[in-house]
Amino acid sequence: MRTPHNESVSSAIADPAQTRQADKASGSERRCVLSGESYPREELIRLAVSPTGEVLPDPGAKAPGRGAWIAPNRGALETAIADGHLKRALMRAFKGGPEGIALSYSDQLPQQVADALTRTVLDRLGLELRGGNIVLGSARIEEQARTGRIALLLHASDSSEDGRKKLDQAWRVGTDAEGSGMRGTVLPLDRDALSVALGRENVVHLGVSGVNDGRRANPAATASGRVGQAIIRLSRFLGSDPPH
Repeated sequence: MRTPHNESVSSAIADPAQTRQADKASGSERRCVLSGESYPREELIRLAVSPTGEVLPDPGAKAPGRGAWIAPNRGALETAIADGHLKRALMRAFKGGPEGIALSYSDQLPQQVADALTRTVLDRLGLELRGGNIVLGSARIEEQARTGRIALLLHASDSSEDGRKKLDQAWRVGTDAEGSGMRGTVLPLDRDALSVALGRENVVHLGVSGVNDGRRANPAATASGRVGQAIIRLSRFLGSDPPH
C-alpha cells in the first residue's frame, strides 16, 4: 500500500529522499493509519473529525483535535473504504470519535480529498502570486527562464506542446541543463482553473521565481518547494506522476 515516492516530478521540486532524511531527523514523520508505514508529514494527508463526528480531509493540518494520517493514494483509500479497513483504522486513531457522537465518513471521501488537495495547490499558487513569487505571461517567463530566475516551470493540462517546448528549452538554457531533456511540470489543472485561482485571464504557463540549484537544505522555505510539495501530493493521490 506504500505510495511510490515521486522523484521525477521536476529537478526543481524538493528531492523526496532529502526531505525524508530531514524529517526523520527532526521527528516530523507521521504513520499512515492504513499501511502502518511512516512518512514525512508533508507527504501525507491529515483527516480530522468535525463537531458532528464526520471525518473530513484536512490537508493543511490545521483543524483542532486528534488527526489521522493517510498516504496520498486514492486507490488504497477506495479499497480501504470498500473492505472496512478505513473504518477500523479510524476508530483506533480517533478512539471511537467525539464523546457521545458516532464517527462517520462519506463514500465520497476520496473525491473530497482530491478536491481539498486541488484547492491546496490553487491556494498556494495564489499566495505565492501575492508574495511576488509567480511569473506569468509566456514572454516574461521565457526571459526570466533564460536568465536563470525560474526555479519551477509549470504548464496547464491543456497547454499546447509547442508552447511547452519553447519555454522548456529556455528553462534548460537558464539552468545549464541543455541536452538533459529537463521539462516543466504539466499540472493536473487546466487553464480555466489556474485563471480563476490567480485572478488573471488565460493562465496557461507560469514560473515560480528562484534559483534551481538543487542544493536547498529546507525546500519548504522556498516558493518552489512549497508549490512543488503541494503538486506532488495531489499528483500522487490522483495516481500518476505529473507529465514532463
